[in-house]
Amino acid sequence: MKAIRCKAYGPPSSLILEEMESLHPNANEVVVQVKACGINYPDTLIIQGLYQFKPELPFTPGSDFAGVIKSVGSGVKHLAIGDAVFGFVTFGALAEEVAVPANACFQKPGKMDFSIAASFMIAYGTSYHALKDRAQLQKGETLLVLGASGGVGLAAVELGKLMGANIIAAASADDKLALCRDYGADQTINYSKTDLKSAIKELTNGKGVDVIYDPVGGDYTEAAFRGIAWEGRYLVVGFAAGNIPKIPLNLPLLKGASLVGVFWGTFAMKDPKANMQNAMTLMKWYGEGKLRPHIHKIYDLEDTSKALQEMMDRKVKGKIVVKI
Repeated sequence: MKAIRCKAYGPPSSLILEEMESLHPNANEVVVQVKACGINYPDTLIIQGLYQFKPELPFTPGSDFAGVIKSVGSGVKHLAIGDAVFGFVTFGALAEEVAVPANACFQKPGKMDFSIAASFMIAYGTSYHALKDRAQLQKGETLLVLGASGGVGLAAVELGKLMGANIIAAASADDKLALCRDYGADQTINYSKTDLKSAIKELTNGKGVDVIYDPVGGDYTEAAFRGIAWEGRYLVVGFAAGNIPKIPLNLPLLKGASLVGVFWGTFAMKDPKANMQNAMTLMKWYGEGKLRPHIHKIYDLEDTSKALQEMMDRKVKGKIVVKI
C-alpha cells in the first residue's frame, strides 16, 4: 500500500509518497481501506514537530478518514469487513490503509459521500464537545468564534446557531466572513481591519460575549478575552496563529470568567460513550440537513504536500480533503 511518510520534521515539501507493507489489525482494531482523508491544521504542526506530541519518526500523518473496512481484529463486534466507515486516529490516515481502534470508527451514513465523511468527525466533534460539554452554551447567549472560516471554526458557527446562540464570526478577510454569514453568523468582525476588543464591545452594547471559541491563539487571544462578559467562558481550542499566548490572570478574576481547555481527541478516548452520544446527535442533524460541511478543495494523495501548504498559507475556507 502507498502512504505519505514524514521521515524528518520539516515543511510539507519534505514529505514523500512511499510503498509500504499492508496492515493487519491488532485486537479491538480494524484496518480501513481509506477513500478520503480530511486535512486539519494540527497536521501541519505534527510534521514540523510543533504539536503537543511527536510521533516516532518515520510516521504517516493524517487523522480524519473515511473508507471501507478491509479486515477486523479479535474482539470487534459492531463492525464487519465491507462496512463503510469514518473516524479518527492520532496519525496514519494519509495512506491507502489505516489501522484504527474500533471505538474510534463509526458507520458512515449511506447518503454521506466519503469526502464529506472525512471532513466531519474532527471539525464537528471538536466544536460540539467544546460548545455543549465544555462551555455549556445556552440558547440566547452570544458566541464569538475566532478563525471562523476554518474547519473547526465554521463548524462552531454552524453548531452554535443550531443551538440557539447569537453568533459573532471573526476572521481575517471579507470573503471568509461572507462564508460565515452563509453558515449562520449574525454579525462579523474582520480583525485584520478592526480592533477586536472595540468591535466586540460595539456589537454587544458593552456587555461582552458569553462564550469565546478560539482555535487561533496568538495576538488575538488577550484582545478577545478583554471583550468577554461577566461569567463568560473562554474555550482554548488551538493555536493556528503559531504561538501560544499568555493571559494576565487578573482578566478572568475581574470578569468572573473561566478559561476552559478543549482537547477533543483525549475526551473521545477517555469517554467513548459520551463521544458516541455526541456523534449520534451530529449524525442525526446531518441526516436532517441541518449540517453541511464545506469542502474548499480536493487533492490526490500524491499532492498531499500542496494541500498541507495551502492550509499553512491560511488560504483554506472550511476543509481540504485528500482523495485516495
